Amino acid sequence: MKSMKFGKKMRVVVLAATLLFGASAHLQAATDLPLKAGCENLSGWVLPAQVTSLPSGPVRIASANRVAASSATVSERGPTPAARFSPALPEFCRVLGAIDPVDPKAPQIQFQINLPLKWNGRSVQYGGGGFNGVLINALAMLPAAPFDQPVPLSQGYVTYGTDSGHQNQAGQPPQVFALNDEALLNFAHASYKKVRDVAVEVMKRSYGQGPEKLYFFGSSEGGREGLTMAQRYPQDFDGIFSRVPVIHWTGLQHTGLRDGMALMNGGWLPPAQVQLVGKAVLAACDAADGLVDGIVSDPVGCRQRFDVRKLQCESAAADTCLTALQVKAVQTLNAPLRLDVELANGLTEYPGRGPSGEALAALGPTGGWMAWWTGATAPSLPPQPSNGIGWFYGAGAIQYFYARNPSLDVGTYQMRDHAARVKEISALMDSTHPDLSAFHARGGKLIMMENMADYAQSPYAGIGYYESVIQKMGADTSATFIRLYTAPSVDHVGSGAPANVDMLGALSDWVERGRAPGTLELLEQSVSLPVQMLRARPLCQWPLVPRYQSGDVNNAASFKCSP
Repeated sequence: MKSMKFGKKMRVVVLAATLLFGASAHLQAATDLPLKAGCENLSGWVLPAQVTSLPSGPVRIASANRVAASSATVSERGPTPAARFSPALPEFCRVLGAIDPVDPKAPQIQFQINLPLKWNGRSVQYGGGGFNGVLINALAMLPAAPFDQPVPLSQGYVTYGTDSGHQNQAGQPPQVFALNDEALLNFAHASYKKVRDVAVEVMKRSYGQGPEKLYFFGSSEGGREGLTMAQRYPQDFDGIFSRVPVIHWTGLQHTGLRDGMALMNGGWLPPAQVQLVGKAVLAACDAADGLVDGIVSDPVGCRQRFDVRKLQCESAAADTCLTALQVKAVQTLNAPLRLDVELANGLTEYPGRGPSGEALAALGPTGGWMAWWTGATAPSLPPQPSNGIGWFYGAGAIQYFYARNPSLDVGTYQMRDHAARVKEISALMDSTHPDLSAFHARGGKLIMMENMADYAQSPYAGIGYYESVIQKMGADTSATFIRLYTAPSVDHVGSGAPANVDMLGALSDWVERGRAPGTLELLEQSVSLPVQMLRARPLCQWPLVPRYQSGDVNNAASFKCSP
């Protein structure tokens, strides 16, 4: 493979804040297991390096403390819609620890394990985001979860997360850790395996037995981590949910460099032009699904309907048109990047982006072009945080991962000049291996979800990976263990259109009861207490898209998944 292709009246659900994130409708039926070891007694444990099969130092439990139950709250601001919520939590035992490195110059791997006082025999490992470097406490909502769904800890799951083996430092780029080989290996895959094994050992010692079922949930970088576990450590998890995964990692970082440079020397689009393109895309494509509602249900079809050249200025530049350089920049963003070096698993290009979601508001990492591509200011050398996130991330990755030269002028970088290192990093970081036969043989189930208005990465990379699995393993076999869903007009972190879905319920039903998921339901909910449901759409399996039939436009039953 040389490239990746790609009824009822609407109800408003209002939940009292005191009941928010309460008892789960799909709480597992297994007998609850109480903590056998007192929580505080776990503090000070030192576990041997042999608890994990990977080279490692000893494991040290720094602290273990009971944490009192807490109520749900919502903040006025946050980097993502879900991050504004602090979910209700039960009383639990919080275990903090670290895994010592082999290389004394490498950082420790920090982890947090949350032990419910009554355990349902299951666990959920949370993935990270960006370049990690922040401890994932595994107390937040799962990726894409409805805002009124109890978090896994409240359902009786053990939950755990890690910083992936490094901590971000103020004043330093988030990629600087990659200069250390062990820290880079930990970020690529080793830390998630090590922390998983440590968590299993802690569960055995705390409850008297290991977990019956293990799940991994991740989004973005965490989505890559989930697919990494299925590919590298297929025996470790029963169910994996991977949302908007940055699996084609090397291609993405080089595309971030290309797309940023396309904005230089007159190509940058200020907010007025971004809004212009967003409105033009909706005018060309919104109604194609039978309903004008601000959602582009068929972005693949929109590629044929929308032509950015129609927005080019006939004479002087203005807010109502694009210059030739701006048109070229948009065309670059939406085009595949042909790579000078063949990457892991034979990949030679990274797919283009869009259309849809261009003008979504930028709030931290939430939003369309203004967050991920254009930024508040045109790309600069050296990259600045006010630039688009894709440029800031991609240029930094080029310097620290591929060139290993923090002083590199990325404007002079050529992939072919660093071919050996590019191949090395691709083999470490790119989770694109299509052979999931070992994961399938152990009974593992995998659900992928791509948000189709995503500009942090191309959703067509995940679609291409899913299709490569089918090509490798056959459609019939693939249907027994993998699903791909696509959410129209939803950005990287869940804004723009209905984006919330109960994937823990769908995945656990498949893993534990053999109920394979079909069409699911996406919810758009208020970011407030009490939570209100605003509208719903079907979440269709790729390549189907939701098309309006008749009835209440806010009800998922009024739509049908069709080609």
